[in-house]
Amino acid sequence: MLKNNILAEGEIYTPIFTWNEFIVDGHHRYKIIQKYPEIPFTTYEMPFENEYEVIAWICDNQLGRRNLSDEQKAYLLGKRYSAEKQIKKQRDENGRFAPGGQNDHPEEKLKTSERIAKEIGKSEKHVRRAEQYAQALDLADSICPGIKKDILSGFINS
Repeated sequence: MLKNNILAEGEIYTPIFTWNEFIVDGHHRYKIIQKYPEIPFTTYEMPFENEYEVIAWICDNQLGRRNLSDEQKAYLLGKRYSAEKQIKKQRDENGRFAPGGQNDHPEEKLKTSERIAKEIGKSEKHVRRAEQYAQALDLADSICPGIKKDILSGFINS
């Protein structure tokens, strides 16, 4: 369907988002461009500071899609939470984030799980469980490659 839409329009309107020359969003559009190089497209370099910011953004971006199963949503939420905890930890260790200052935003005083829970309208426990679910799926996949894909695609019920 995406391919048909792009061919009908003759242009890709949504840019391919990159970070350090890696595609962070637009893999399917990029594959189509490879087959039809005459189709114009643009790229947009995202201003991330590290891979954790990339992971959090990708997960948040994917969570905005409507066609995700509950398992996919839980996995992405868990990965986002893990990445955002690392971002906050790095900022604390590097001195770029100083809690308690007069210019702090109220969201910065919340724990990462509290902030995300508030943002998505779920409980903090829901966010922490999503991280456990994502970690369990990643571990299972390291032992039995392909099982994560099967679970997230609905081929195997979790």
